[in-house]
Amino acid sequence: MFAENEKKRIKECYDIAFDRITKTNVGCFAGHTRPVFLISDTYPGVWLEHSYDSVFLAKLDARYLEIAKNTLCLFLDNQKSNGQLPCYVIDKSKGPDWSEFGYSQIQECVSFTRLCYEYYDMSNDLEFLKYAYDKCVKWQEWQEKTRMSRNKGLIEMFCGYDTGHDNSCRMEGLKYDGCAKDNDASVYPEDDDVLPVIAPDMNAVYYGTLMALSDMAKALGKEDDAKKWSIKAESVKERLLEVCFDKEDCFFYDVDKNGNKRKHLSISITNVLTEHLPDRELAEEIIKRHLINPDEFYTEYPFPAVAKSDVGFERNKTGNSWNYYSQALTILRCTRWMDYYGYAKEFDAVLEKWVRQWTFSKTTKFGQELDPFTGEPSDCSEWYSSCMLVYVYAVRRLGII
Repeated sequence: MFAENEKKRIKECYDIAFDRITKTNVGCFAGHTRPVFLISDTYPGVWLEHSYDSVFLAKLDARYLEIAKNTLCLFLDNQKSNGQLPCYVIDKSKGPDWSEFGYSQIQECVSFTRLCYEYYDMSNDLEFLKYAYDKCVKWQEWQEKTRMSRNKGLIEMFCGYDTGHDNSCRMEGLKYDGCAKDNDASVYPEDDDVLPVIAPDMNAVYYGTLMALSDMAKALGKEDDAKKWSIKAESVKERLLEVCFDKEDCFFYDVDKNGNKRKHLSISITNVLTEHLPDRELAEEIIKRHLINPDEFYTEYPFPAVAKSDVGFERNKTGNSWNYYSQALTILRCTRWMDYYGYAKEFDAVLEKWVRQWTFSKTTKFGQELDPFTGEPSDCSEWYSSCMLVYVYAVRRLGII
């Protein structure tokens, strides 16, 4: 796999990454007193979808359990009275001229409720679980009340940034491809020809939230609630299969306001796997037909944000493109499905490629994304939390150190 002289360089890069995480990315920012896990200077603060980074760090090293709790509480503590969680919290001493607390989109991507339960599972912090359960119930109620305007039993995308997929062909034709208006994600996009869209990734996360609420309720001795949440989750699963799944293509697609499937092969398919929504038979067919298919997602440096066979696939930006690059976020989230569905060998191969590229490329500054064919880093977000975590995890997993 790696020669002895290569392993020496890998150890040096590993130390650089872990040192950067613990001494720079873990810290406080303006107006806050508890240290959290920050993303990067490009994204100064924490996004809701990056909550997983803090929990993953705690899984790698239990000394950082409190960092995970602080990061989760950053969002729980700043929940709106109507139940909406912020999509980001900005370090105003470094950040752009945005609101400190963003409420303009959802951008969850991994079930936040599940992450709260995972923290409890590591810490046995029952008081946190009680606090998080009540807050996460309100979050679920906000989504059900606000984002089910079409009465399909599924939540809806009101703006492109709800998915976190900037610059993706998924957003073609959307008037509100960015944030919702007035820092308010409950604003209905009445004048958009495409929105609201029923998005598989968002609904998979919603399914994961309902399943996590069921697990939380069981842990709290609320058996009736646990049953209620699991029934709701099963309903979401059934409806998602009915509305978004294309049996011929064996793929989950976005569906627009007019009921049309938007047939782009997006990496959003992995969110469905991340939340363990498909049974193993269906998951295996999706994975074999698409994700480990070299004509689609299994490029030299997997996994591009859109399959290379897709008509919309192109390098449309030099960075932060969910239309082309293989994203560190995607690889980090692979930890939630590839082993689970029996693809550990393939995951090892992917991780080896990422380790080799970040070790021996022109830069070791651990950015957001790699070119899916050449492995060259994009120009976006050096010292990116998710990428450094991928590297540290991969080096340990592959037994290099």
